Parts: sequence; C-alpha cells; structure tokens
Amino acid sequence: MVFAHTSSSDVITTRLTLDEYRAMEEINPERHEYRDGEIITMSGGSEAHSAIASNLLIYLGFLLRDTDFRLYNSDLRVWIPEYQCGTYTDLMVVNGKPEFNGTRNDEILNPLLIIEVLSPSTEAYDRGDKFRKYRSIGSFCEYLLVSQTEPYIEQYHNLDGNSNDRWLWQVHYHIERAIILHSLNVEIPLTEIYRRINF
Repeated sequence: MVFAHTSSSDVITTRLTLDEYRAMEEINPERHEYRDGEIITMSGGSEAHSAIASNLLIYLGFLLRDTDFRLYNSDLRVWIPEYQCGTYTDLMVVNGKPEFNGTRNDEILNPLLIIEVLSPSTEAYDRGDKFRKYRSIGSFCEYLLVSQTEPYIEQYHNLDGNSNDRWLWQVHYHIERAIILHSLNVEIPLTEIYRRINF
C-alpha cells in the first residue's frame, strides 16, 4: 500500500478497492472513511469528544425510546451513493427501519439527523465537503455541529423536502437554553449536551 499525508497531520490516506476496504473495516479497530477508492484513517477522539457524544446518545436515546426513530452511534457507516463514500458519524437518527446498502448490514442509506462533535483535524471537512456529501442523501434533513471546546452548536435544517438547497442555519451558545430538533420534534437542553464538561 502507498500512504500519503493529507493537509491534516494526523490523517493518513491510501487507496483500496471497495471490497478490500469493507474487509479491512470488519477486523480493524481503527475507523476509516472510504472516498471513491481513497481510504482515510480517522484520528481518535478526545475525552471531551467522547463525553459529549455519550451525553447526546443517552439523552436522545431516552427521548426517542417509544418512537419510530432509531438512534445509532459511530459503529455504523453512512453510505453516500452519489459520491461513492462510506463515512462514520458521531450519531445519526433514522426514521423507521434503516435502509442498508445492498446486502450490507453496516452501511445505512437513510439518515434523517446527523450529529458531528467537532475535532481540530476534521472540523473543516465536517463543515464543508462532508456536509455537501450528506446533502445528497434524500432522507437527510438536519445537521448538528457540536463544539467540544465551548458551549457552541451550529444547527442546519432543510426547509424544503423536495430539494437540498434551502437550509436554515442557527447558532446556539447560551448554555441555559435548549435546541429544538425539527426532524424529531424534540427539545434538548445544552446543559444535557455539555453535562460534566469543563471548559
């Protein structure tokens, strides 16, 4: 294999076929993103990153327990057909049953809500190319970008279910307030997202 460094110092890329990539992901403890033949080794997260993702998983899991929504952590990939891209989210929610990519049971096609806890090495990608790729998914209609360094969350919500070019952007930074998740019709306080996080 030939490895090449990307613009971030802790992300390494190489090229594999899709079958080789999937076989590798089944046995490798590290996470990798597949971008049309290019394999990106994803860096590990911090304690704050893990704690925030866990807070969101616990609180949303409780809110959604008696609904048709299904909440998933970072163990499953989102498959983005238009870009031949398989990537991991920190959290995602599916409405009803998950749609899988062919015979795969580890690649979801129909996320409704995606949440990313921002890291220095991935923040630009999460805001830019990754968000653009997510918007090609017909079911995808809400996106949260959660800072791990301060109480600050950016929320994007699709205003038009028939297109992917009318997104409302909203910023949340008052720790005493809550975020309304439009796709789920639930509210989550910032104090729950940042519970036991010290800035």
